[in-house]
Amino acid sequence: MKTNKLVNWLVGGIACIAVGTSCDVEPSFYSQVVPETFYSSQDAVWERFNRPFTHWRWWVAQDRARWELQEFGTDEICVPTRGSDWYNGAVYQKFHHHEFGTDMVSIETGWTNFSMGVALAWDAMEDLAQVDFDALGFEEGTYESMINQMNTLAASFYLDGLDFFGGVPLYKTTQSDVLPRSTDVETFNFIDSLLTQSLPNLPVKTVLGEQETNTIHQAVAAALKARLYFNAEAYIGQPMYEEAAQICQDIIDGVYGEYDLATDWTNIFGWGNENCPEMIWVVPSENAKLETDGAFWGFTVPYNYKDYLGGLVDSGSDNGCCLLPSRDPEGNLYNFNLGNNYEGYNDKDVRKQNYVYEGDGKYRGMFIVGELINPDNPSWICTGTREYNAQTLTVVDQIARFSEVGTTYSSVSELPSTVADAEENSGVRPMKRSPRPNQEEYKQKFNPDIPIIRLTEIYYTLAECKMRLGDKQGAADLINKVRLRYFEDGVDPDPVTAANLDKYRMLKEWKLEFLNEGRRRTDLVRWDAYVTEDWWDHKATNNENYNRFPIHYSIMGANTLLEQNPGY
Repeated sequence: MKTNKLVNWLVGGIACIAVGTSCDVEPSFYSQVVPETFYSSQDAVWERFNRPFTHWRWWVAQDRARWELQEFGTDEICVPTRGSDWYNGAVYQKFHHHEFGTDMVSIETGWTNFSMGVALAWDAMEDLAQVDFDALGFEEGTYESMINQMNTLAASFYLDGLDFFGGVPLYKTTQSDVLPRSTDVETFNFIDSLLTQSLPNLPVKTVLGEQETNTIHQAVAAALKARLYFNAEAYIGQPMYEEAAQICQDIIDGVYGEYDLATDWTNIFGWGNENCPEMIWVVPSENAKLETDGAFWGFTVPYNYKDYLGGLVDSGSDNGCCLLPSRDPEGNLYNFNLGNNYEGYNDKDVRKQNYVYEGDGKYRGMFIVGELINPDNPSWICTGTREYNAQTLTVVDQIARFSEVGTTYSSVSELPSTVADAEENSGVRPMKRSPRPNQEEYKQKFNPDIPIIRLTEIYYTLAECKMRLGDKQGAADLINKVRLRYFEDGVDPDPVTAANLDKYRMLKEWKLEFLNEGRRRTDLVRWDAYVTEDWWDHKATNNENYNRFPIHYSIMGANTLLEQNPGY
């Protein structure tokens, strides 16, 4: 089949990593393999085809690196130092203040994971090209579908590379020598060519609400192409909002398959969401099989939060990240251009409640906030373990060391509020991707799938394109169509209008809808807000170089042809 050049390429050009996954399909590299004998059954061929997808699910929904690069350093999420917890060499403080370094692990993983995904896709394609699909009894067109799905998967990995780092080496085969970086434009055009080639040859979803798997349908490639064009001005300095708008309109009109907005927001993230009509691309998850919680549970919730859920087994947590605070230590709302997180939601928004699992796959609320006594089971209480040891924990929308008032500080007014000054109850926690059941239904844990692309993104992308092209009323209508599901009887107390829709209202709507879904940095960069705006204790750097991350020193050492990004 091939020599060990793939291994050399991974080590020398991409820095091979070990991939942990609950799937038992692990990569093996051979000096000589004959696919027509090694892949002697349909199951073996499907297993080979699916191997790059196990890495993809790891990249987008299990390992935290991609999400951290998109959320840390934005106005949404931080990991504050909680007393002696989470200082970690100040790495999270550095992210928060845009003090990016070439030694940051998440940045290294960001490069290795996107590039390994490309390598695995090309490796699978080369193997599949040598399989006799007819002899194995495959349905006609199976091979072509597999190849076009693999091209689209590779494009999705390269799109992440472009988004995080700019131009990257453009490998097209595992037999290539180590390459230098291509330009931003070359990388953009290569991604575009992969999607253009594959899109018309992918399967189409023809049944509304049909179960989603990780199968790549036409709408996936179309949505990725829309993302590419939507951010073209940030990527290559060329606005392509008209092109992005046309693709989005086609997706909404059903050109690329049958999709529709969910009327109940819990159907998007909760149990049975694989049949939600809004889903375009998901990571499947199932208890005791392919489990993932989107990589956020253990990093987010308070230490004893499992007790709020009736002692839910195997639900330990590290009490790390939280939303940036809406209020200062004295309770006053912050007033920054980009608005607040928890308090940015209207009080009548059904999402703005403490999370409660009601049973039988039903739940309410999107946040962990306030006194953590389960209202449906008052004996289920989350207590503290640090500053509030054995006390009922009350999570506050503030970050400060309130427990030190009367000792270190004489009054609340003296308390500093920075990413270095938190305690265990500081910061509201989002409960969004992969909500958890109570102990009574513990086998329902991990059953929600993880949304990666959903139709609302297409609506909001089209809305922003219309706004930028001068049709503010058309943009407002699209956003308001989504907002109606968050208010009782569809009565929105604060609709978007042509008069109030500006840069900051648009960014607010992206935040309200996609909070914690791993896209905030991209939205801020597109609006030139990532390095130019203040939020909480973060001060704008006004350094456009920081719109991209540096390349880790280990990657530079493994491939001496790479050039570092400007400013690092």
